[in-house]
Formats: sequence, structure tokens, C-alpha cells
Amino acid sequence: MLKRILVFLFVFWCANTFAQKPYKVLDWKGDVSLNTYLVQQMRRQYEERAVNFSESLNTKAQTFAYIKSVRQKVKALFGKMPQKTALNAQVTGVIEQDGYKIEKIIYQSFPNHHVTANLYLPQAANKLPAVLLFCGHEDISKATESYQKTAILLAKNGFVAFVIDPISQSERVQLTNKDGKALTRGSTTEHTLLNLSSNLLGTSVAAYELLDNQAGLDYLLTRKEVDSLNIACMGNSGGGMQTIYFAAIDDRVKAIIPCSYLASRENTLATTGAADGCAQIPNEGAFHLEMSDYLIAAAPKPILVLAGRYDFIDYNGTLQSVKDLKKTYASLGHPEKISLFTFDDGHGISKPKREKAVQWLRKWFYKDDQIVKEPPLETLPNTDLFATSTQGVNLSFSDEVTVHKRNEALFEQYAESRKAFGKLDPAQRKKTIQSLLNLNLSSQELHAEKVGEVLVKGLHFDKLIIRKNGQIPLPILVAYPKNKLKKIAIWLSDEGKNKLIDSVDISEEGTAYIFADLSGTGETMDKPEMNDPKYFSKDYRNAMLALHIGKPLIGLRAEEIITLLDYLSSHKKLSPVKIEINSKGNIGIAALHAAFFRPEISKLQLHQCLETYQQILKQPLVKDRYGLVINNVLEYYDIPDLIGFMKHTQVLFHK
Repeated sequence: MLKRILVFLFVFWCANTFAQKPYKVLDWKGDVSLNTYLVQQMRRQYEERAVNFSESLNTKAQTFAYIKSVRQKVKALFGKMPQKTALNAQVTGVIEQDGYKIEKIIYQSFPNHHVTANLYLPQAANKLPAVLLFCGHEDISKATESYQKTAILLAKNGFVAFVIDPISQSERVQLTNKDGKALTRGSTTEHTLLNLSSNLLGTSVAAYELLDNQAGLDYLLTRKEVDSLNIACMGNSGGGMQTIYFAAIDDRVKAIIPCSYLASRENTLATTGAADGCAQIPNEGAFHLEMSDYLIAAAPKPILVLAGRYDFIDYNGTLQSVKDLKKTYASLGHPEKISLFTFDDGHGISKPKREKAVQWLRKWFYKDDQIVKEPPLETLPNTDLFATSTQGVNLSFSDEVTVHKRNEALFEQYAESRKAFGKLDPAQRKKTIQSLLNLNLSSQELHAEKVGEVLVKGLHFDKLIIRKNGQIPLPILVAYPKNKLKKIAIWLSDEGKNKLIDSVDISEEGTAYIFADLSGTGETMDKPEMNDPKYFSKDYRNAMLALHIGKPLIGLRAEEIITLLDYLSSHKKLSPVKIEINSKGNIGIAALHAAFFRPEISKLQLHQCLETYQQILKQPLVKDRYGLVINNVLEYYDIPDLIGFMKHTQVLFHK
């Protein structure tokens, strides 16, 4: 039996290998080409950032100037924040405990968008300092044992603690059916899908979480028990991410404690790749922002970084970021206000970290640096801490506006903006779209290398590698007609030429056929194991990295099509004739953008291609769409608008 299985596997491997080989052009493993290119571009951005940061340390004035520039960049990065609304806060229950009580709170961060939280109030006659506690990705969020114990330890040491549920977790799942059941398997998937649609509209899940947290601080400041001049924020894991963003934006917090999060964005993206959607904001690399910069923006406020030496969060990256912070604080004359506490454990806010955090806060708010010891603490079941009666905002509020619904509404609100963009001078429209795509249209020297031939259905195809300086080598197959050339037909596919060429009719007389693998397709498709399936996108790590450096995959691929057109115009056998592009899958969106810039494309035949970005907003659970994201595109145009701008190209969609 075992022998039979081994023979079968060998035959399957051989069949698969030889099926691919005839159409293979590159003589290296192309599946890493796109990621290698993107990492190289990111490295250059962070090299520039390192130079600027080093220069900022020359004088105190230069350091303050760097801090000011970081704050401006962060505000620009977060883009258009939803407008705040009346909190309409309500206390839905109270749990009396030993020396403190827990109030169950619901408030709004934007109209009809509800946030659930728990407020831990010590028994005290005077106003107390308060701590915003941001949760990581645990499904039960505020009820997680370590977060309950952190809040209780704070309360027992003289702090009001406010523990806020992030969207997609606990009572705040956004994508649910009519019975309130989650449509995804976890918060990381939901965060990522919501972030995809948010990015199209110029915002992000990180921005929505920031708004929730700022509204939480607004609520804290309404409480008579809280000393409004002494507020801190702290968070673990994904909550640590929320903490550093909050520190950079909201000046009302006076001390900051991120746990199990702070590392190096550059190192992380180059190795393990992007985390879920709530941790990624487009253009962060283009703006030269490292993780440490968000905390540098808050300098010289007291900051304690909590880390586990054996955390999956890159500890060397943590040390690198803390080193940046220490240099900044030294330049400002406050080295005592930055500290790192490392414990020999892994991910999470464990007991030693909780104790150190509370000691640090007492040092700055109570002038007391005595060691804090955590006694045995009793925690409560998840259900006891729910603020809603139905265990979910979508069931408790019939008019609940989820992030998903708000994004749909935002698309409608931008209709006037898109209409106005369509009335602009064509040259101005072209300039704006070029900027959104970060498209390089400058003339560059082009090289075409023939590396072999292959016979397909009686046609001889040349195997070519097309190169331009600063671009990923483009593998193509080219067949010339036997008679006079009348037309060039270019074929593109999400899956690549090897899955397309055998199924396409290549018998039209007088036609030259070209099959190309744009970056991330075919020979250069990323390895499946490099993209966690929970992110619902087989090109997730590269799509996110491309957005990080400010060059979306649509722009990169459109640029490659333009390179291919440059090759055709330079080839005496292939120019000048009508050019038709045929595509299968959403690679057609890149072809549309290339056609907008190059009028020699007379016809586009788009098979199984997205026809409007609104489809993504209406169908957030569809997979493999992250590579289509252009940050903030829907403020300017949708796919039908782009087609309307092109008078020279016929565009046909096919199911």
C-alpha cells in the first residue's frame, strides 16, 4: 500500500512539474521576487528615516523639530477620522467587589456606533488618576483573566481603570447574521476584512479603534471620580498597538505603557510579515514612521515598555525601538522618564509585568516607587461583565452602525467628491491618479532577453525576460503571426500564464499573442504558506507591504503593463498596430489603470473582474481582494468613473 502511494505521489509530482516547465521563463525561483523587491524598497525608506533620526539628536531644538514632524505625519497617516458624537453613555450594571466596584458601560464613538467597556472604581473620597486599558485580540477581550487582574491591581493601588472592548471582539463583533452570530472565525479576520474596505475610503480599522478610545477618554473625563490631569494609557499585544497610536495622537494622556507589542516595523515586515488589519496603516513606510516614532511623538512623557524575552514579538526589535527612545529622551534631558522591563516569559501582560506597570504609574502619579506585589485576585466569568443584555451590540441596538455600514455610507457620501473629480481638467486627473498609484512614468532604458522557445498549438513562442531599472523582471511569452501583423493580443491572469495559455484560442490570423506574468502572478506568485489563510488573501503579505511603502500592487502591476507596451513600441515586428488586453480575474483592474495612461490600448476584455469597488464594500467576506486596494481611491473615482475617463479604449466585462 505504501509503495503504491509513493508511486502515485511521484507520478503526480512529475506531471505537475512538466506541465509547468514548458511555459517557465525565469531561471530562478520567482516566487520570492515580489516580496524581495518590496522589502528592498522598504529598507531604503527606513535608511532615510535612520539618517533623519540620527541628525535630530544633534541638538535639543532638532529633537523637538523631529517630534513635531512625526506628530504631523501621524495625523496625516490616520487620514479622515469620523466625526465625534454625543457619548450618550449609560451604566447598565454595577458589580460590588472588595474595595472597588465594576460598572458596565456603553457609550457611542460616532452616531449609533456603540462601545462596551468596564469601569473599575476604587472606594475613595477624592479624585483619582485613571488608566485607559486597551485589550489585545482575545475573543472575550475585557473579560480576559490578565486584563481583569491588571484592572483590579490598578484599582487596589489607587487608580480608576477603564477597560475598553475593541471592535470585532466580545460584545462588538461587526459582521454578524441576524441572530448576532459572527460571520468570521475570529477578530483578526474581521479586522482585516474591515480594514480592506476602510483603506479604499482613506481610513483604517486602527483609526476606528483610535476614535473609540478617544471617546473612552472623553467619557472618563465626565466622571467625578477621575483626576482629569492625571490620565495614563496602557495595553497588551493589539492593545499595545492601540497604545502607541493613542500616545502619538492624544496629548491628554500623561504616561504610556505598551506591553508585548513594541518592536521594529521594518524587521517585522521583512521577516514574519504584516499582522492583521488593525495593526497596519497605508503609507507608514512612505512617511518614514517606525514603531518607536509613535512613542517619540509623546516625548518626554513617562513611558514604560513591557516585554517578554521569549515573546513571538521580535525582542531585538523591541531593544532597537527602546534604544531610539532612550536617545530621544537623553537629548531632551529626561533619561529617567523612559524604561524597559523585560521578563523571561512570552507574550502577554503576566503578573510580573502587571506589578511593574502599577509601580511605574504610582511613581509618576503618586511619587511612590515602592515595589508592588499582586495578591491573589478573584476574576469574574465573561458573561458577568457584559454591558449589553444580548451579549452583542448588533442585537441590542436595532439602529447599530457597524464599521461595515459606515463604510457603505461613506461611499455614498463621496459620490459628490467623485463627481467633482470627474469634472477636473484631464491633466489634473491624470496627475492625481498617478500619485495615488505612485506610478513611475519616466522613460527608462529597457532590456529584453530571450531565454528559450516553446511550441503551443502550432505557434512558436519566444520566452523573454523584460527588465527596466528599478522594476521586477517581467517573464513573458511572445508568438508572432505567420502572416502580416494586424493586432497584438496580450493575455493576463491572476493565476498566471501557465494556467491560461492552454485554454485560450490563439488561432486568429494576423495576431501576435503575448502572455505575461505580472508581479505576484504565475511564476512570481507568492508561496501559499507565506500568507495566513485567516487573512482571506493569498497575496496578503505583499499587498500590505506594498501599501506600507506607498506603492499599491495595482500601481506596481499597471507600471509593468506600461513596461510591456514600451517593449512593443520598441520592437519593429510588433509596432505600430492595435493592442488588445484580455484578462482573467481581478488583474484586469491593473490593466484598466494602464489603459488610462496609454491610449494605444484600443480594447480591454475583462473576464471575471470586479466592476465596481462598491462590490467589496457590499461583500466584505469575499477572498483575495487585498491586492486591489488603492488607499483613499473612492474619494476620487470608482472603476466605472475610470472607464468614463477613457475615450480611446473599449472596455468589455465578461462573467
